[in-house]
Amino acid sequence: MPRLGLRARVSTTVAVGALVLSTAIATLSYQFIRSSLLDERRIVVWRTAYYDASYVEARIGAPDTDYVQVLSSFNPGRGRTPVLVVAGTPYRLDVAGVDIPRDLAEMVEGGQAARQIVHTPQGPVMIIGIPLATTQYYEIVSLRELDNNLRQIGLVLTLVAGGVTLAAAALGWYTGRRALRPLASVAEAAQGIAAGDLNARLDPQAEPDLERLAASFNNMVDQLQQRIERDRRFAADVSHELRSPLQTLAAAAAVLERRQESLDARTADAARLVVEEVDRFQQLVTDLLEITRAESELDLSEVDVLALARDQCKRREIDPDVVTVLNREGDATWRADARRVEQILGNLLENAQRHGGGVVAVRLYQEGGYNVIEVDDDGPGVLPENRELIFRPFVRGSNAERRGDTDGAGLGLAIVARLAESHGGRATVLDRPGGGARFRVELGRQS
Repeated sequence: MPRLGLRARVSTTVAVGALVLSTAIATLSYQFIRSSLLDERRIVVWRTAYYDASYVEARIGAPDTDYVQVLSSFNPGRGRTPVLVVAGTPYRLDVAGVDIPRDLAEMVEGGQAARQIVHTPQGPVMIIGIPLATTQYYEIVSLRELDNNLRQIGLVLTLVAGGVTLAAAALGWYTGRRALRPLASVAEAAQGIAAGDLNARLDPQAEPDLERLAASFNNMVDQLQQRIERDRRFAADVSHELRSPLQTLAAAAAVLERRQESLDARTADAARLVVEEVDRFQQLVTDLLEITRAESELDLSEVDVLALARDQCKRREIDPDVVTVLNREGDATWRADARRVEQILGNLLENAQRHGGGVVAVRLYQEGGYNVIEVDDDGPGVLPENRELIFRPFVRGSNAERRGDTDGAGLGLAIVARLAESHGGRATVLDRPGGGARFRVELGRQS
C-alpha cells in the first residue's frame, strides 16, 4: 500500500482530530439538550397531571358516578389521555390505548405518585400516576413531538459534525500546502542545480522558520560551485599545460614519421606507434578543453546551421545531400553559439562514421521550444541499457566494439551532451526505423 504524502497525512490528522472533537461536542450537546427538554416536559406534565387529578377527584364522590362521563367532561389537551382506575377497573376514553405498566401501577396503588416513559409503536409516551383518596389517576402524555424535535436536533448536530470534519480536512490540506510551499522552492532550486544552474539560491528572509535551512542550503551550493569551479580550472589548466609538450612531441613524431623509410622495421613500428599515440593524446587534450569550455557563457549569433552541417559533411567526405531541413520554409538559421553547434555536428558525424557504419541522414528542424539536430547511422544501434552511459565521459558502452573500432577516449558524445546542456537542451539516442541509431540533440531556442 503506497504511503500517504506529508500533505495528505496533515490533512488526515486534522480531519480525524476534528471528527473526534466535533463528535464528542455533538454527543454532549445532544445529551444536554435532551435532558433539558425532558426535564422541562416532565415539570409541565407533572403540574398539569396534578391539576387534572384534582378536577377528577372533585367529581367522583358519589357511588353512582359515571367515571367515563367525568373523564369526558374536561379537555386535557391534544396528546393527553386520562385513565381512572377504580377498585382495579380502568376507565378510559380510548378503547385500545396504552396499558399501564404493572410496576408503575403497584407504586401508585401503594400511595406513591410516579412516572414512567414507555416506547410504543406510535412513539414514546410518558405515563403519570397519581394516587387519589379512593382511586388512582393516570395521564398518558405523548412525547412524539418531543422525539421528533430531538431527532431533528440530532440530525443537525450530525451534519454540523460532518461539516466541521470536511472543513477541517480542507483547512488541513490548505495548511499543509502553505507549510510545504517553502519546501517547494527548495525542490525547485535543487532541480535547477541538478540541471546545471549553480546560481540557484534560496531567500533566507522569505520564511523565518526556515532561515537556517535556507542558509545551510545556500552554503552547500556555494561550496559545490567552488569545488566544481576548482575542478574545472584544474582540468583546463592541466589541458592547457599539456599542449606545449604535446606540440613538441608532435613535431618530433612528425620527424620520425617522415624518416620511417630510413629506419629498420622494428624502429619504424615503434615510431608509428609513437605518432599514433601522440595524435590520440592531442585529441584527448582538445576534447578535455572543449568540455571545460562548455560551461562558459554562450556566444550567440545568427547561425546558418544548414551550411555548417554541409560543411562538416564535406570535411569528412560525406555526401552533403544527406542534410535536410524539415521546416516548411527550408531555412535553418538559428540563434545559437556557432562554434558549439559546429562541434556538435562534427562529433555526431564522426561518431556515425567511426562506430555506426556511416551517416544515413542528417535532419534539422524546430519542434516546440527547441532547435533539433538528428543524425541517423547504419550501425547495430545502441542497447537500451547503454543509451545514457554513452553520453558520459570516457564511456563507450558495452556494445562499443560491435559499433566499430574503439579508438578515442569516449569523449565525443560527452562533449555533445555538455554542449546541448549549455544551450538549455539535451542529447539522446533512439532506434532508427529500419535499423541503426538515431542521435537527437535538442537545443533550447535563445532569445
